[in-house]
Amino acid sequence: MEEYAAGKLRRLVHPRGVSDALGPSSSFHLEDLPEEIQLVVLSLLPLKEAARTSIISRNWRMLWTHFPNLCFDGANDQSTNDDSIKIESAVFIETVNSIIQQHGGIGLNKFSIRCSLRDNSSDHIDRWIRFATASKAKIIDMNLWPKRNNVGPTRNVYRFPLEALDAQDGPFIRSLFLTNVSIEPHLVICGFMRLKKLHLHCVHIIGDLPGLLLNCSSLEDLELITCSGVTDLNIPHQLDKLNHLLIRSNICVQMVEFHVPDLSHFEYQGDVIPIVLHGRPTLEEVTLKFHKALFDRDNNRALSHAITGIPSISTAKVLNVHTQMMEDRPV
Repeated sequence: MEEYAAGKLRRLVHPRGVSDALGPSSSFHLEDLPEEIQLVVLSLLPLKEAARTSIISRNWRMLWTHFPNLCFDGANDQSTNDDSIKIESAVFIETVNSIIQQHGGIGLNKFSIRCSLRDNSSDHIDRWIRFATASKAKIIDMNLWPKRNNVGPTRNVYRFPLEALDAQDGPFIRSLFLTNVSIEPHLVICGFMRLKKLHLHCVHIIGDLPGLLLNCSSLEDLELITCSGVTDLNIPHQLDKLNHLLIRSNICVQMVEFHVPDLSHFEYQGDVIPIVLHGRPTLEEVTLKFHKALFDRDNNRALSHAITGIPSISTAKVLNVHTQMMEDRPV
């Protein structure tokens, strides 16, 4: 639906599209539309085309600077994203700095950075995060390692300042996606009361993750993929609204324990470890993928562990268990 609307709007933005739509005698101009309608028009356009509308009129030159989604993509892969600007890494920093300097910072919905940057870029990243937080972006996505090869965070990763999300006039962040950074969570960070999605991919965690989650009372979706720095994922307090939990290939994790009464989807991938899900969750689907053990006989224990070692999954409507087994070994 949005693609169709965006196509119609692209034709409308073009002068010939206006004359075709309204007839040769029409004197209609896009700037004649109410400002709130103009903002809707912009929100349906990719960032590149939104910026190009600045040539239409002085009003539109100012209006595009309130574009709600700023997504910058400096990756060298073949992925495409209509909301992104594909940028070569050599000019990435300059481009982002120029755009955010022109942007009014009003009504920002999403701010996304996808680029592998060098260690000496931290000052620029700090500036971008200050802009996103000052603009109260609801979605912040910092992917500083586009090629997610699932080997864990690289050395000398950027430290993402979680404390920057502490707004004096109340929490604003709804979704936080971090890739290849380090974080230092602690109990006194209070900017996550409205957070619904938290995805940590290849993140080095230094500090109190349970303390951070204690302040995420609205959290519905939690993903921890190839993270390091945490041995026990033991969350002693209840996450009442969490309905999706994914834990995959996390380094050194020896135990998983959550209080999740409303959990509906759970996925775990890793070694055979104790997994406890308190709260009698009504599970719709559970997926367990156990890594191949050093000794093959341990692999046969994985199925038994899935059935008897995690009692809460016995009521799941769909149970998927992936493991390698030997025919001559008991389960």
